[in-house]
Amino acid sequence: MNIKTIMVALILGLMLPNLGHSQESNFGNWLIYIGNKKIDQKWNLHHEVQYRNYNAIGDLEQLLLRTGLGRTFNEGKNNLLLGYGYILSENYIESSDDKVAVNEHRIYQQFTAKQKVGVVKLNHRYRFEQRFVEADFKMRFRYFMGIYIPLYGKEAAKNKYYLSGYNEIFLNTKSSIFDRNRTYGGLGYHISTNIRIEAGYMNQFFENSSRDQFNIITYVNF
Repeated sequence: MNIKTIMVALILGLMLPNLGHSQESNFGNWLIYIGNKKIDQKWNLHHEVQYRNYNAIGDLEQLLLRTGLGRTFNEGKNNLLLGYGYILSENYIESSDDKVAVNEHRIYQQFTAKQKVGVVKLNHRYRFEQRFVEADFKMRFRYFMGIYIPLYGKEAAKNKYYLSGYNEIFLNTKSSIFDRNRTYGGLGYHISTNIRIEAGYMNQFFENSSRDQFNIITYVNF
């Protein structure tokens, strides 16, 4: 069985058991597009769309739109970015099948740093957010560490498949300091030099609960 077959089986195996379930299911699905437009050697435009569901698809939990302008330095190893995000959340009312819509506008600043250890790539991201949630104002700090491992070592011609993982912790500036933690692991494939796709599992741990998500992520650089 080749890796393409394994990826298809992974997607179907994780999605099908959750079709038809909504609020009762703790297993959701996130469809994610992450794009990066290189303006010149120093400047880049970030843009992303995330469509998050309570189940496999069709029961919206959250729609996230994010963009930002970044500046790259240190020979491409570091990036400093200022961005804006709009988030529409559809939260279930407790003990009910009804939802309430919550709008959030978010300004954020982030710094990313890349490392390479042999063929393994590490990515560190530090993000500070100012969140305008309806009439409420909140601030939050996030630290993300990602890892990228090619499956065929140094043979560039064969490096289409890779393993990916990350851990990200969210910390509030007031009230309950710990907000959440996300841990992810997935299998990826390079469609071309500029496009890659991933499928993987993510656990999101809150202060008193946790949720599992199946993520499908597309990355585009142009």
